[in-house]
Amino acid sequence: MATDTTAPAVTPHADEPIIRLRHPWRWVAIVVIGVYLAEVLWFFATSDAMRWDLVRGYLFEESIMRGLWMTVKLTVTAMVVGIALGTVLAVMRLSDNPVLRGLAGGYVWLFRGTPIVVQLLFWFFLGSVMPEVTFGIPFGPEFEFGQTSEVITPFLAAILGLGLNEGAYMAEIVRAGIGAVDHGQTESAQALGMSPFTTYRRVVLPQAARVIVPPTANESISMLKLTSLVLVIGLADLTTTAQLIYGRNFQQIPLLIVASFWYLVLTTILTIGQGWLERRLGRSDRYRSRPPRRLMLSGANR
Repeated sequence: MATDTTAPAVTPHADEPIIRLRHPWRWVAIVVIGVYLAEVLWFFATSDAMRWDLVRGYLFEESIMRGLWMTVKLTVTAMVVGIALGTVLAVMRLSDNPVLRGLAGGYVWLFRGTPIVVQLLFWFFLGSVMPEVTFGIPFGPEFEFGQTSEVITPFLAAILGLGLNEGAYMAEIVRAGIGAVDHGQTESAQALGMSPFTTYRRVVLPQAARVIVPPTANESISMLKLTSLVLVIGLADLTTTAQLIYGRNFQQIPLLIVASFWYLVLTTILTIGQGWLERRLGRSDRYRSRPPRRLMLSGANR
């Protein structure tokens, strides 16, 4: 008769103390980093060369405020154009029509493959090769709309450069979000008689929003900083305004600190908004993960 020689599993006692690993070098690293960080902060806080009086004086200066408002307008307008265009391009890329897929794929390839500075300069100098903006029937009668230099102002050139470029990136983000939605949702909507447009608007896009919102918020923060590139076309945004001021008084660091302060303020506001949106869109997941509540009846209601 065979005997079982397998040793019984040893189970630790619940009352045994848990021995935690010690990390003495971690505390040494924290102290060293803290000392160096304190020294750097002390230098910036006490150095007369930093000219904190100029920083305080220019923080709410009128031209700085105008540049800040221009940065906000560029960011919001470019993102609205990018999100709307990216949604249309994403739907085209997921279409069964090969022509639509080819057009959307070519657009993404072109605008993602060229530097944004080149695109800004292209729209700004478009009037040098196309003096007039005309509309009409291809190879037929045309109607003059106006001079290109008057129609495509520096602000419009900035919106075209930033918005059209952002549309290429948003197309991939929206396409990934739509692809994350179960195909059965679309089939169910079609079985109920919904049109393709209504299906996308009321079924697919609301569910895809949970995947689309986080990278879109990151794109908004990136767009906020990309607006500083409009200095190449002479548009007076926040960075350009600070550059013009320190070009006169030669106080580069104080003016760059002022610009950095306002960029950090705007980035913080966008980050808080991103967190709020993500929590709001994630409410359905939290409700699904909660255990079902039992209805407790009191003795008086039995």
